[in-house]
Amino acid sequence: MPLFASDRRRKCVFTVAALLILTGASSGLAHAAVIDLTLAGSDAIWLAGRTDLVIPPASDPWPGGLVRHGGPTPEEIQETMPPGFAVSPDDVIRVLDPATGGISFFNGFGGIVYGPEGNGIPGSSSITSFGGISGYLGTQGALVGVFLTDAVPSGAAPPRLDFSVGGLGTDFLTLSPALGQVFYIGNGVTSGNEFQEFVAPADATRVFFGITDAFGFNGAPGAFDDNDGSYRIRVGLNEVPTAAVPEPATLTLLGLGIGALGCARKRSRGKRRAT
Repeated sequence: MPLFASDRRRKCVFTVAALLILTGASSGLAHAAVIDLTLAGSDAIWLAGRTDLVIPPASDPWPGGLVRHGGPTPEEIQETMPPGFAVSPDDVIRVLDPATGGISFFNGFGGIVYGPEGNGIPGSSSITSFGGISGYLGTQGALVGVFLTDAVPSGAAPPRLDFSVGGLGTDFLTLSPALGQVFYIGNGVTSGNEFQEFVAPADATRVFFGITDAFGFNGAPGAFDDNDGSYRIRVGLNEVPTAAVPEPATLTLLGLGIGALGCARKRSRGKRRAT
């Protein structure tokens, strides 16, 4: 289960909880994994899968890229590719522990810090699409995801999902986004303390997790060059609850993998603009 991140400075942990379990009552493979991720404030969701882009230093202009501040920020953070991992169509991703952490989205160190749910006001952030990945309508600075194929995102973006009060909101239990549609994750828990789940669409081969941002949290994606902090989330891929696992006598065990992959990430931490 590979992790996708072009930046070697990323700090993350990948744990494979179970691989290739076949029950005697089923002819299919039940592929499961547990993944822990740390998402930096610079992990722009609109850079997911963009292996064709070269991100210039934070001090340089970026024509055709994400919008940046016109001058240097105290943090001078370079945007980074968000992390992700392989999936198959109809795979189910479940949040296993509420996401935690905080990010400051305002120019200069300190100031207001948002958690994974963003500012908590659905519909207060309206961001347009970029490079084949949809726009976003939801809370400001939220933790989000997007499903992709193996291809570099390009062309017309799909319509954005509406996570405002009059739309999907943020209290859904199950969500089935289309390819390239940015979807809200937040802390991954409903108001009734139920863990939310996300179903991979047809042709999906990868899922990425990242951050939403723009100047004033509205308009073209950008203003990541002063985002200081990180979110942390633990998710399960087709994770089977312990109580649902049959006794060993009824199993044909094809494979069970438990491992960890750590990658160190050095980065200047910082954050952003006053609105």
